[in-house]
Amino acid sequence: MGFRQDADRAVKLVRDIMRSRRAQRELMARLAGRPPLEPHRFRIGVYFADGRVNLYQVRQWYAPLAELAERYPVLILSRASGSALDLLDESPLPVAYVRRVADLEQVIQEQDLHLVFYVNQNAKNFQMMRYGRRWHVFINHGESDKMYMTTNQFKAYDYAFIAGDAARARLERVLWDYDFDKRAIPIGRPQADHYLDDARLPYTPDEREVVLYAPTWEGDRGAAAYGSIASHGVTLVRGLLATGRHRVIYRPHPRSGVVDPVYRAANQEIIAAIEAANTADASAQHVYDDSPSLGWQLAAPDVAVVDISAMVYDRLAAGKPLLVTRPTNPDAVIDTGGYLQACEWLEVSDAASMVARVDDVAHDEASLARLGVWVERYFGDVTPGVATKRFTDAVDRLMAEWERFAALHAGDGEVDESDVRGHAADDEGDSIAV
Repeated sequence: MGFRQDADRAVKLVRDIMRSRRAQRELMARLAGRPPLEPHRFRIGVYFADGRVNLYQVRQWYAPLAELAERYPVLILSRASGSALDLLDESPLPVAYVRRVADLEQVIQEQDLHLVFYVNQNAKNFQMMRYGRRWHVFINHGESDKMYMTTNQFKAYDYAFIAGDAARARLERVLWDYDFDKRAIPIGRPQADHYLDDARLPYTPDEREVVLYAPTWEGDRGAAAYGSIASHGVTLVRGLLATGRHRVIYRPHPRSGVVDPVYRAANQEIIAAIEAANTADASAQHVYDDSPSLGWQLAAPDVAVVDISAMVYDRLAAGKPLLVTRPTNPDAVIDTGGYLQACEWLEVSDAASMVARVDDVAHDEASLARLGVWVERYFGDVTPGVATKRFTDAVDRLMAEWERFAALHAGDGEVDESDVRGHAADDEGDSIAV
């Protein structure tokens, strides 16, 4: 058994090396034909050190950042070749490929980045955070009550943009000696202001009730085993497909099945069932959605079924009915101090009545009233445009702070970046040397 596992790992390693080398060659060819970035143009950087599988973390910020860029030019800094290729194709913002620390330093020297945004807690964030004379700001990639949202790593950043009162209360239970009034700045959910921007629904609205099923992946440990595809998903989707009065939007997490082959098989079963249902009735227009952008999927459906993940709170920001699947793994950690103490649960024991449970929540006025209370607690005022203004106001505040400190230290001289330079040869952005 051990030999087989070692052989599988070796094969995967070789494939990853070959894939990384191909991506690197393609990227170099693409960049060779591009003009250099205009010097001293960009004021905000978005640092992203992850590979393609986690691009969803920066994608959800495209619309708010593109709007912000009209005020302060924004540049995405990508450390991995695969991510950089995709970002060059799809990002509404300019992209710099900074594989090596030397590449990163060149951008820092040529641009005047006052703020640097971080959407995750990648260990390579510290290769950027070594540079002072700028604010390092954690903006996260979603609001949730997962353990990830209470990490002490928040303290590493100068500031953090948080969603609202619930996020602050969550952090106050864990972080010691942290200046919340100064460093934790509530902005709501500016992405929600863009959920229906240029929405082109992949179906024709009719009398069918639209149900979003957006499960997360299986997790890499019991404490984070929130995924429901294998436990709830197959039964739920097959039941909805059979009614003739529902339209299913199936949007699984892009990592679904990377650890557990049973989970991967269940995911494929759901995709195949949707295809078969559409073949049998073309008017059904069920959707398997693996598109890179996320917006209409949260706002358009009549009801949503989601796992414990950021999708709970992305949907909550839309203020529309939702159910949360209860994990079947007894080791899964559930924080019942927030919305999950009052949410509508979908139990695996509901197997025989999952469709009825979805119908009940979709039309329960009392449930909707309770939902409104939690929307306010997590995001504040969700009137369209309010969160965007709070986001912009927060950036304005930090820009003003930057100007104040720059004026105070105007006579100090420029920091010699070589003083903070690391071992560039060892600090490559891609996880595999190419």
